[in-house]
Amino acid sequence: MHNATFTTPDLTTFCRLDELGLLATGQRLEPGRAVLTCRVVEDDRWCHRCGCEGTPRGSVVRRLAHEPFGWRPTTLLVTVRRYRCTECGHVWRQDTSLAAEPRATLSRRAMAWALAAIVCQHLTVARVAEGLGVAWNTANDAVLAEGYRVLINDPARFEGVTAIGVDEHVWRHLSWVTLMDSRGLNRCDLRGCRRLVCR
Repeated sequence: MHNATFTTPDLTTFCRLDELGLLATGQRLEPGRAVLTCRVVEDDRWCHRCGCEGTPRGSVVRRLAHEPFGWRPTTLLVTVRRYRCTECGHVWRQDTSLAAEPRATLSRRAMAWALAAIVCQHLTVARVAEGLGVAWNTANDAVLAEGYRVLINDPARFEGVTAIGVDEHVWRHLSWVTLMDSRGLNRCDLRGCRRLVCR
C-alpha cells in the first residue's frame, strides 16, 4: 500500500536551498565534491532607482560553498540574472542576499553548519574548512562573523541563564565560557576570543 506521507524526491528541499531562495536545476557528483547548479527563485525585474521594468541582459554565475552532505564538500553554482532598466539605463543583478552575504564565498547554510560544527560538535577550524572545501582563513573568518552575529550580538543571550561555569582554562585565557539555562541547555559567549568552543 502506498504511504501518503512520502512526497516526490526534491533536490531543492533535501539540500535546503528553498531556505536560501534558490532552486536546484542540476547536479554533478565528482569523486571529492558535489556541485549543484541553481537559480534565484525571486524575479527581480523592477528597477531599484525609478521603478520601471527592466529587460534581461545576460547572467553571471556566483560560486558558493554550501553545507556538506555525507562529508562531501558541496558547491553551489548560482546563476544570477542581470537586468537593465528601459527608462533610466540602470543595470542590476538579482538579489541573492537570502542565499549569502554580498561578496561572501559561503552560503548562509554553510555558515550555520560551520558554527554548529565548532560550537556543538567540537570540530577544529581545519576540519570545518575541509568539510566545506574552502581555505582555513575563509572558514575561520566566516565562523567568527556568524558567532558574533548569532551569539554576541543577541541582546537576549543571557535570558534564562542560571549558572556560569568557568574552568581553569577559561580563567587563564578568558577564551571559553559555558552558560547553562534553566532547561539545562548549554550556550556560549565568546568574550572577544578567537576560538568558539562550547563545553
